[in-house]
Amino acid sequence: MKLKKPAQTRRALRWTALAAGLLAGSAAQAYDCTGVPEWSPSATYTAGQKAQQNNAAYQANWWTQNNSPATNSGPWAVWKPLGTCDPVGPDITAPSVPGTPTASNLSSNSVTLSWSASTDNVGGSGLAGYELLRGGTLIASPAGNSHTDTGLTAGTNYSYQVRAKDKASNASALSASLLVTTPAPCTSIPATPGGLNSPSQGGDNVNLSWNAVTAGPNCTVQYRVLQGATQATQTALTQASIGGLAPNTTYNFSVVAVSQAGASQPSAPISVTTTGATDKTVLGYFAQWGIYGRNYLVKNIETSGSAPLLTHINYAFGNVRNNRCEVGVTQAVNESTGAGGDAFADYTKSFSAAQSVDGIGDTWNQPLRGNWNQLKKLKAKYPKLKVLISLGGWTYSRGFSEAAKPENRVAFVKSCIDAYIKGDLPRVEDAGGPAALAGVFDGIDLDWEYPNACGLGCGKPEDRENFTGLLAEFRKQLDAHRAGLLLTMAAPAGVDKIRAWDPDKAHPYLNFINVMTYDFHGGWDPITGFHSPLYPSSADPAAGDVRLYNTDDALKAYLNKGVPATKLNLGIGFYGRGWTNVPNVGNGLYQSGVPAPATWEKGNENYKVLKALNWPSFVDPQSRAQWIYNGTTFWSFDTPVQITEKMNYVKTKGLGGAFFWEFDGDDAQGTLIKAISNGLK
Repeated sequence: MKLKKPAQTRRALRWTALAAGLLAGSAAQAYDCTGVPEWSPSATYTAGQKAQQNNAAYQANWWTQNNSPATNSGPWAVWKPLGTCDPVGPDITAPSVPGTPTASNLSSNSVTLSWSASTDNVGGSGLAGYELLRGGTLIASPAGNSHTDTGLTAGTNYSYQVRAKDKASNASALSASLLVTTPAPCTSIPATPGGLNSPSQGGDNVNLSWNAVTAGPNCTVQYRVLQGATQATQTALTQASIGGLAPNTTYNFSVVAVSQAGASQPSAPISVTTTGATDKTVLGYFAQWGIYGRNYLVKNIETSGSAPLLTHINYAFGNVRNNRCEVGVTQAVNESTGAGGDAFADYTKSFSAAQSVDGIGDTWNQPLRGNWNQLKKLKAKYPKLKVLISLGGWTYSRGFSEAAKPENRVAFVKSCIDAYIKGDLPRVEDAGGPAALAGVFDGIDLDWEYPNACGLGCGKPEDRENFTGLLAEFRKQLDAHRAGLLLTMAAPAGVDKIRAWDPDKAHPYLNFINVMTYDFHGGWDPITGFHSPLYPSSADPAAGDVRLYNTDDALKAYLNKGVPATKLNLGIGFYGRGWTNVPNVGNGLYQSGVPAPATWEKGNENYKVLKALNWPSFVDPQSRAQWIYNGTTFWSFDTPVQITEKMNYVKTKGLGGAFFWEFDGDDAQGTLIKAISNGLK
């Protein structure tokens, strides 16, 4: 006997079967996705429009945006599944034709060829690679869109074409032909260089320069510098710095020009004598704005006892805008655009007799007033002191990338020399005029933060080459104006940023490099860490390049790039980096926190304030970094003890000296500056 099913049960079974059939059909169905665009979360779709995602096709049931087909499809969902993308039949469509090859690195026996990449048809088997033909004959099957052809004959014409192939062995048509002629070999031995001279000498180094020689046809020229009969260095430049010399010693140098065909005769030798025992650099940054709320005047450099201990002062900062050194502007700083300036602080503010270095107040109409006149007076009292204008810095670096371009750099450099070296200042409030600033600045310091890397703004790949070119132009124009003018730079200490430029190519143009070995960690980090460690710590939880954020690894990176140790200055921060709401675990080290309250800027406090806290102090045995912690707030900063240890490092490694940011962070007695000076003796 057969039993009849209730009507409700029959209806439920029919619905289940229908849904299962729909889902099963959509999962098993193949769909030709040719011409179906990839789904985009920003695109809008109306009923009937199609898209593909994760190799499956879908059709919109109604208007939709930012609803993923892969997770919003079904019989009653936003998207209707059409099936898995699968070409109908075998792939018989060839890839697109590659672009016409272009040639680079052409020599007498090889050439590098590259071409714009091909694409395969949607749903096709995929691009497999290329076939490169020389004179109609297959010579290579590269997977990528470039190849170097070797074993060529000099002075010979060659024709190249390329085609693409997909994984189904479909081949595109051949590209248009590229005709290449290999140059004849270099057969010209260069002439002997002339004009060898030594523009400057140090206790353990000398700088040399000479005239360029003309390269013969198909030749390139480099120069070997001989110290006596021994090669000291080889360079493509017409200048070199020779280090590792003894003080008060005379050396003979000559230079040889070298091409692929051979070497010239050595130039006539010159005798160069190093100076006395090396004097280490002690350089401090003076902040333009420090004269306001911080109330730190140029006069305080002397009253603190710091002036006689210094070799250099960098004045921070000059703005780089609109492809020139912008001077004479008084405008609030705009970090978004790089606009800003303070001509009032620079050269129009009148200091009273009590505020002045020499006890004589400014008159209302003298051409030079402000900080720059005070620096001029300080130099008069300490004739060996050198003062440089520092261009850029964190806020004013936005303009460097454009100014450094080949079409802009000559005029840009000229504008800087006209203003800061020749001293031609715009007339502002009865100050300025031709040569008003002459004799104050002894050179130019570049603080580009950062070429080909990110600071307040991000650089561009072309900055790498353009920065070296900019330094070369500064060196050229400074030397043409007056011998002995200085060119220096503030350089990054993070190994990631060091890789972004070419210290090996740049340093010959520079007198020295100030490596900013501080701000390795700060309130921008979610956990506490050391602001200026000397060495790495195995306990540091950081990963990747950040593990190398320490003074020793930074300086090693420059030394490994061939920068002479004597050109490197170690940086000291006269402030600390701090966090608060720090758990009382491990004395606060490597714990979570937020930027600590401070006098001027959260997470950043002057040494003179931090030393007065008298909190418990700790020193990491590996990194040699010091910090204080009161159970809630953590500050990392250098004391005279850490500075003395770092100055011993400077002497051991044969570095040029040390510099600091900035005067206002020290106490009224110049305690930290004295620690630097005494530590370098």
